[in-house]
Amino acid sequence: MSNKKSVFEVLSAVDVSTHVKSKGNLTYLSWAWAWGEVAKRYPDANYSIYRNIDTNLPYDFVEGTGYMCYTTVTIEGKSLQMWLPVIDFKNKSILSNATTFDINKTLMRCLTKNVAMHGLGHYIYAGEDLPEPTKVASPQNLDLGTAPKPKSIALDIGDDEMYVVLQKMVEYRDQGHSFNKIVMGLQKKYEFNTKTTKYLRDAYNG
Repeated sequence: MSNKKSVFEVLSAVDVSTHVKSKGNLTYLSWAWAWGEVAKRYPDANYSIYRNIDTNLPYDFVEGTGYMCYTTVTIEGKSLQMWLPVIDFKNKSILSNATTFDINKTLMRCLTKNVAMHGLGHYIYAGEDLPEPTKVASPQNLDLGTAPKPKSIALDIGDDEMYVVLQKMVEYRDQGHSFNKIVMGLQKKYEFNTKTTKYLRDAYNG
């Protein structure tokens, strides 16, 4: 059996704490630093930016809903996609007249979160301060963040927390835990409605 660490194990062990930036209640990493850390460890890694098939613009736009940007990061043959809405200085979706600066900033933030799906800095989205130690996870005692949180957090598709939960769920699934057991563990911190439960089940089965 190979002892080679997975991409997620390698990148999630990187301490990003000295490179974290905050704006309001949102936490960011420098995209240039984040990509540099990936490239140092995986020189063949690459990313792509989605372009709308009709407009060739790097975003989708729906009147009254706003703009959405997408990126895909591929490391050692595994591709993961991330999406992010274009927001204003109040962290609210821009519903019209987004500037090229708004779009560019969102794409770089999206790329950074995309890298987090592969492991680098994923714990900052869970409100943690340091990378997790290597351990066998138990779905009854999910370590999804040590920062103080409300007793129960309502999750919705597209929430920052949802990205963390998805990643954790896939980890526990790959360790052999059933969907129901994983959800039981998650429900100690999160509330799920019918839509989010179906979303998680689809991801589990995917």
